Amino acid sequence: MRVLVVEDDDRVAAALRTALARYGMDVDRLATGRDVLDHLPAADVVLLDLGLPDVDGLEVCRSIREAGETPVIVVSARGRVDERIVGLHHGADDYLVKPYDVGELVARIHAVRRRRGPAAGPPPTPARDLGGGVVLDRARHVLTVEGGEVALSRKEFAVLALLADADGAVCTRDHLVAEVWGRRWPGADRTLDVHVATLRTKLGRPGLVATVRGVGYRLVPDGREGG
Repeated sequence: MRVLVVEDDDRVAAALRTALARYGMDVDRLATGRDVLDHLPAADVVLLDLGLPDVDGLEVCRSIREAGETPVIVVSARGRVDERIVGLHHGADDYLVKPYDVGELVARIHAVRRRRGPAAGPPPTPARDLGGGVVLDRARHVLTVEGGEVALSRKEFAVLALLADADGAVCTRDHLVAEVWGRRWPGADRTLDVHVATLRTKLGRPGLVATVRGVGYRLVPDGREGG
């Protein structure tokens, strides 16, 4: 996923780039608002600070919304209720007040992408070869390993499908839990780990689903990075 960060503070922008990269996101950064529209075609989500040096951030938000459907999350120190309401009225999909937790920001990024998902790209391929003789067939909701059908629960299938859609990029724990279970609770990470462990056992290829410690999971077709 490519995130456009519109933020005039170099330190904040650098920290965001580093943090989001840990979640498998590519970050482009602009320090001003005047060129935002030129960068929209390459952006999946815009993180917009309102305190820009050249243009009113609210007007930038309005311009982005008028230009298309790219999701916008306002990330601002302006935290009063009336300020958040104004931001949403100007076209923001979400509003997060600084300082914030990076995990929450990532969850919100995935949430706005889900809401606008159908316009973001083509539907996933119904059947995918995941490597090592493993084929995931969405149309029939079937997983085969070397031609033999392997029974998966609905949630196991959903976890594997999300990993397949990521094409080798990291799927964060927050993203997997939000997509498969629809909510987070105190034992969510443990539940996810159990489902992944069961998946590895059923696949007979433990290295296919690799652990990215402290972040989440990714598919490794040749199985060299098992964890």
